[in-house]
Amino acid sequence: MFREMRRKKQALSASACAAVLKRGTAGVLAVLGDGGYPYAVPLSYAYDESAQKLYFHCARTGHKLDAIARHSQVSFCVVDKDQVMPQQYTTYFRSVVVFGRARVLQDVGQKRAALELLAARYAPDDESGRRQEIQRQFDQLLMVQIDIEHITGKEAIELVEARP
Repeated sequence: MFREMRRKKQALSASACAAVLKRGTAGVLAVLGDGGYPYAVPLSYAYDESAQKLYFHCARTGHKLDAIARHSQVSFCVVDKDQVMPQQYTTYFRSVVVFGRARVLQDVGQKRAALELLAARYAPDDESGRRQEIQRQFDQLLMVQIDIEHITGKEAIELVEARP
């Protein structure tokens, strides 16, 4: 179902892909949007490696929710490195693309757990503030879970060759 990477030497290992997802602070969600056009939107996320899930929050209505309701298959891209090397006419890049199925969490307990994971990801040292913000915003937002089905990552050949 998922294509094999053509330049296998540049493929990231599963652990390297996980490291990119853990380091990243933003990614781009791609869905099948209105009229069959792709719709891609940047957003903050949390990655649960053990459960192989990604989470993000959003408003209760909107383009991405409509798209997910119509077609749950999505992709999510995180760029870890993007260093333009003008003298070499290339870019040293590293990125990961996740493929999976997205769904809105309906269970209140699952929604709260996902929101706590997301909040802890971005405000790890403010437990009290996180609790207050979650309580304040809880009813106005939705949490979306992506069940990961496939992960692929790639980096510039120069980065591969520079490794010891």
